[in-house]
Amino acid sequence: MKPRSAIKTDLFANELHRKKIDTLGDPLAEIESYIDFVALAAEVDRIAPRPVSVQGGRPAYPTETMVRILVLKRLYTLSDEQMEYQLLDRMSYKRFCGLESATNIPDRTTVWTFENRIGEAGAKALFDGVSAQLLQKGFIARGGQIIDATLVPAPRQHNSRGEKALVEQGAMPAGWKPAKRRQKDLDATWTKKHGKSHFGYKLSINVDSKYKIIRKIETDTASTHDSQHFDNVFDTVNTSRDVYADRGYPSAEREAWLKENGFRNQIQRKGQRNKPLSDCQQRRNTRIARTRARVEHVFGAIDQMGGKLLRTIGRARANFAMTMMAACYNLKRLVYFQKAGVKAF
Repeated sequence: MKPRSAIKTDLFANELHRKKIDTLGDPLAEIESYIDFVALAAEVDRIAPRPVSVQGGRPAYPTETMVRILVLKRLYTLSDEQMEYQLLDRMSYKRFCGLESATNIPDRTTVWTFENRIGEAGAKALFDGVSAQLLQKGFIARGGQIIDATLVPAPRQHNSRGEKALVEQGAMPAGWKPAKRRQKDLDATWTKKHGKSHFGYKLSINVDSKYKIIRKIETDTASTHDSQHFDNVFDTVNTSRDVYADRGYPSAEREAWLKENGFRNQIQRKGQRNKPLSDCQQRRNTRIARTRARVEHVFGAIDQMGGKLLRTIGRARANFAMTMMAACYNLKRLVYFQKAGVKAF
């Protein structure tokens, strides 16, 4: 006698599974309900128009579909190969990208080609598009601005001293074959922080204190000092005149400029050799830190999206990835506001 089993078969099992996912709550369905992907795709097409072949051939996938795929890649830190597999395997991914009934899905080469075609400008268009949707909902920059930077690690390069010397001179070691050269990141740099060496890039951001939304970004290599990005990420439209930053940003010229232009200097002081901070200055730093720490929540949220480690080679792709980090963080922030019923005021 055949043993009984709890497994039941049904021709409409996929539909039942889909309903179960909706009952449990599909986070991708929430994103789709609150984000206007048509508008985001239009921004990308404006920056990088879709190619048109006069000789025919297979047409390109819709830009909206590819934008949704890029969002999935960043939210779940997937490689091109993993993205292709997950689109074939996961029902929620296919539904989110509008590929439920499609017999063919974008493969790894298609995703890679699309990223290269739109480039950093396309990623910036997505960032600006999400920012525009936040502004349309009334989430303007309020409460003061917080400026900070974070290191974004890249795969470490294991070069000999001779190879390193040649690379620093802008030359190419003779022993590097083309395949090896493609795996060498010659743009990323080393830096030290808290006594530890770090290799990779740097992402500087400007966050408003009230909503913790990234308003401006700047990308660079790790060796660039944080303070060099201050002017590029400074936001003049925040409703508050308070400017917060840590001890890596103070300078006499910057303080004078802030005062001259009517901004309140909330940059932490830094002690000098044989000239430690006074008790008053330390209390001021502590007071500023309570607000400035809100920017760390942003970096923590980006870490929760799969971490900041880059799996790309070269600065162009690194800039693309870092810009997508910021865009997807803001996207999730907008979804949270809408879902939680947070009203802008």
